[in-house]
Amino acid sequence: MSYASPSKDWKYDVFLSFRGEDTRKNFVSHLYNALKQRGIDVFKDDERLETGKPISDELLKAIEDSRFAVVIFSKSYASSRWCLEELAHIIKCQNELEQTVIPIFYDVSPSDVRHQNPPFAESFSQHEGKYKDDMEKVQRWRDAFAEAGKL
Repeated sequence: MSYASPSKDWKYDVFLSFRGEDTRKNFVSHLYNALKQRGIDVFKDDERLETGKPISDELLKAIEDSRFAVVIFSKSYASSRWCLEELAHIIKCQNELEQTVIPIFYDVSPSDVRHQNPPFAESFSQHEGKYKDDMEKVQRWRDAFAEAGKL
């Protein structure tokens, strides 16, 4: 991929953001292998993050160091706070680092992502209950979700 900004050295060509339980063993594994076969350097987090642990600085750095971010929206993507943290950071990198974001809507519609309709409405409602003391975080996730749905 020769689209790299002349002002930034990218460590990875592509960062994959996905909800593992929905897509890891089918769509994501095929996409990852196809990109690798074409010589594209892909970051795919294979670790399962434990509940209660913050998103790692390494993961955020990998997002920042990727020229493209491919976000695979699936039915339970919004149920994961880590996916939402990744997405918020990806949108920030799009705006600040000129990272290109490519959304893939895996069995969901862009409109449902943009408007946080079902199946996403319930996930956001649960996050609001869980993080009622940090509604700014939930709003940041909602804003990133809505912006990504417009791409």
